[in-house]
Amino acid sequence: YDGAGIGVFTPVKQPTDGQVLDIDTRTYNALLRGLRCLGERGFALLTGRWRALRHFTTSPRKIGHIVKAALVLTHFEHGRLT
Repeated sequence: YDGAGIGVFTPVKQPTDGQVLDIDTRTYNALLRGLRCLGERGFALLTGRWRALRHFTTSPRKIGHIVKAALVLTHFEHGRLT
């Protein structure tokens, strides 16, 4: 994630000299891990369930409608639509 750019939050690395990160930095890293795992799990669910999504090499803007439809169908399948 180094050099990812503005708006991309990256975890703070552990110092190489053996020092422990302070509690605020460890909490920040834990929150980022929690958010990242939700996004990665959702993407894994969509790409695993909908094989058509594995073969797309286009921009996310063009594939957005297909991914949205797959997500709605997945929610419907799991009974999460209200």
